[in-house]
Amino acid sequence: MITVLKPGLLMTIQDKGRAGFRHLGVAQSGAVDRYAMTIANRLLGNNDNDAVIEITLGLAQLQFNCDTVIALIGTDMKAKLDDTPVYPGWTYTVKQGQILTFSAARNGFRAYLAVKGGIICEQVMNSRATDLAAGFGGATAAALKDNDTLSITPYSQSWPKLGALSPPKRNVIRIHPSIHANLLKQSVLDDFCVKTWQVTPQSNRMGVRLQTQSNQLTHSHSLPSLPVSPGSIQLPPNGEPIVLLNDGQTTGGYPLLGTVISADLYHFAQLKPGDSINFSYVDLATANAAQAKLDAHMQQLSIALKNKY
Repeated sequence: MITVLKPGLLMTIQDKGRAGFRHLGVAQSGAVDRYAMTIANRLLGNNDNDAVIEITLGLAQLQFNCDTVIALIGTDMKAKLDDTPVYPGWTYTVKQGQILTFSAARNGFRAYLAVKGGIICEQVMNSRATDLAAGFGGATAAALKDNDTLSITPYSQSWPKLGALSPPKRNVIRIHPSIHANLLKQSVLDDFCVKTWQVTPQSNRMGVRLQTQSNQLTHSHSLPSLPVSPGSIQLPPNGEPIVLLNDGQTTGGYPLLGTVISADLYHFAQLKPGDSINFSYVDLATANAAQAKLDAHMQQLSIALKNKY
């Protein structure tokens, strides 16, 4: 069992999320950086979809009430297991009674903590992910708070010291062209990619809100609601785009500037208020090649780790 001593700004239980329920208005939820979550699980020999703890900005503390093995992936939060530094990308053996403490996040926003065997909790709609808006999933159907307890399977056997690198980061995010290209002026689409955008403090798991100093993207278009998904880039009338994330709504009536390609969406997990980002339109062949490269990285990781278990 794990006891939450301090949850920090936001701590939730997540897996890969819910697929196949968007027609019912159910958000995907799940880890914003599914690759970090997957790597953490693979370091421990877990199933890729085993539930993990998503930690936002750090300043959190957990106590382990049994022996286990952990893996931490994501931004560096200067974590310590008692007095021993815990670095992202490595496995660590934990003994009963030890305390894992996270300082403030450095150069990122989220970290993912996996434990051997995964976090144990009930599935809702085939997922253990916490849906904060709807109030279901996870261990408590809500964000974790002080003194919450998490069930895990004790593990006292030896486990090798394993490490792994996360996929590389990009400064320019690649996007599919807008389905509303005929509605929006070409100058608007061009301006979106020319400008450098800053992440606003209003960003969260629902979406990343963006702003720039000289905004030329204001408009008065109103559309019937249409399906949207994580990666959809909405353009509200104020001209400040919103990149929808895992907890985002399932339909929306704003024009779309485009959709983040699947291989680049995980970058938004580490964007914090004040960070800058740029965009570039790419064709389908480029998007497919990017996904194939990322899939190959993950496959190579699996092969390397299986030879060390």
